[in-house]
Amino acid sequence: GMGGHPRNIIMLTADAFGVIPPLGMLTPPQAIYHFLSGYTAKVAGTEKGMGPEPQATFSACFGAPFMALSPTVYADLLREKIERHDVTCWLVNTGWTGGPYGVGKRIAIAHTRAMVRAALEGRLADVPMEEDPVFGLRVPAAIEGVPSELLSPRRTWKDGAAYDATAAQLVGRFHENFRQYEKEVSENVLGAGPGQL
Repeated sequence: GMGGHPRNIIMLTADAFGVIPPLGMLTPPQAIYHFLSGYTAKVAGTEKGMGPEPQATFSACFGAPFMALSPTVYADLLREKIERHDVTCWLVNTGWTGGPYGVGKRIAIAHTRAMVRAALEGRLADVPMEEDPVFGLRVPAAIEGVPSELLSPRRTWKDGAAYDATAAQLVGRFHENFRQYEKEVSENVLGAGPGQL
C-alpha cells in the first residue's frame, strides 16, 4: 500500500488578484516559503459573508487548523525530503488572469491541466525558464496547449500600472504574514519570498 517518493510536489493556490503566474517552478527555499505562507484568496460565492472584493488569506502548510505542531516543524520535514529525494516543486495558480476577480477571468481548467501534465511528465525539464519579476518563480517560456501570454501575468492585463499596483499590494501582504517566521527560518528562506516593486 505504499508508493515511492514523489518526483514532483505541487502546491496549489487560487490567486484572485491575478498576479501570480499560473505555473512556477520553486527552488527549495521558495518551496518552504510558500509552504509556510499557504496563500490563497477568498472570493464572493465561495465564502459566506464575503463582500464583492477578494480577500488574501494565509494558512500555514495549506492547512493550519490541522497542524498539531509549529508549522516550521513540518516545513523542516518537507525541506529534508525535498533535498534527500531531489524533488521538483511547483506552485500552480488556478485563480484569475487578466485582472483581479471581477475584472479578469478564471484560468481555464484545460490550461491548468496542460501545465500540470507537462510538469509531471518531465516535459518542462529542457524548456527555457524566465524569472517572474515579482515572485521570482521560474516560469516556462512555453508549454504546449497553453497561450504563451498566460504564463506571464502582467502580459494578460490591459493596464500594466494597475498590475504593478495590485502586485505590490499582494507582496506587502506576503511580507506582513511572513513576519511571524522571521526568527524561525534560515536567511535563504527569508530571501525566497516575493520582492518589492
